[in-house]
Amino acid sequence: MNSASAASQRALGPIPARAGVGLRFRHHQAVLEERPSIAWFEVHTENYMGGGSAPEYLDAIRRDYPISLHGVGLSLGSAEGLEVGHLERVRSVIERVEPGLVSEHLSWSISGGTYFADLLPLPLTEEALDTVCRHVDQVQTYLKRRILVENPSTYLRFRHSTIPEWEFLADVALRTGCGILCDVNNIYVSAHNHGWNALTYLDALPPSAVAEVHLAGHSVRQLDQGRILCIDDHGSRVAQPVWDLFEQALKHFGPVPTLIEWDTDVPALDVLMEESALAQAAMERQRNDNLRTNAA
Repeated sequence: MNSASAASQRALGPIPARAGVGLRFRHHQAVLEERPSIAWFEVHTENYMGGGSAPEYLDAIRRDYPISLHGVGLSLGSAEGLEVGHLERVRSVIERVEPGLVSEHLSWSISGGTYFADLLPLPLTEEALDTVCRHVDQVQTYLKRRILVENPSTYLRFRHSTIPEWEFLADVALRTGCGILCDVNNIYVSAHNHGWNALTYLDALPPSAVAEVHLAGHSVRQLDQGRILCIDDHGSRVAQPVWDLFEQALKHFGPVPTLIEWDTDVPALDVLMEESALAQAAMERQRNDNLRTNAA
């Protein structure tokens, strides 16, 4: 990608409504050497909080590509409150990278000062809703910008939950003004595991709030008594049922920045580019359908 094409993409907005890929450490050098034709990259915020070569690589890459920051450590659902030191580190990365989008997860991962290496599910109650909204407000005020909140992939539900997850997420966006990062694979995984209707989930999300979409692969585990569990491991190509659900999401939300995520068994950059091309093709089909509908 030359500087003229990069400038043209940035003119469309901070993050263009096109397909991008998650940038991982093993691809830093390839991106700098090959300058792949990709609309944008997303990185995990926490990977660029320290020293070493990673921030320097990102500094070089962001000169030619829009960057989105995706956090995993703010723990928006923690009852104990946000960890201010971590929030300050997030702000420092934002000031350095100047990302087009900043996102976090609808989850919790800290208790008693201990960080758990997971994005844990919330009890979907009014109390938890108040907690998440308070923390999203706090984050947005501190960062002086809107953030996106991503729907989780889950494998259990709390008995005392009273709010459907899709309504919970929509309420967070309504009450705080935050955006929604709609992870289509997470919807598919959770819908399968809990017996939800994935289209009901999609239809409940306000299109005006959805500012980014994630696509990823998942694995399938055979349990006892013939039960099947879907695991959101980001370790394979996007499955066909998730592509089908993405087509439905495009009809509901329209084309928005869409990311291919791959975090385990990360392949060569070319494989991610192939997946992003499939996402881009689906977005172009939706744009063409919209044009035909408007012209009719």
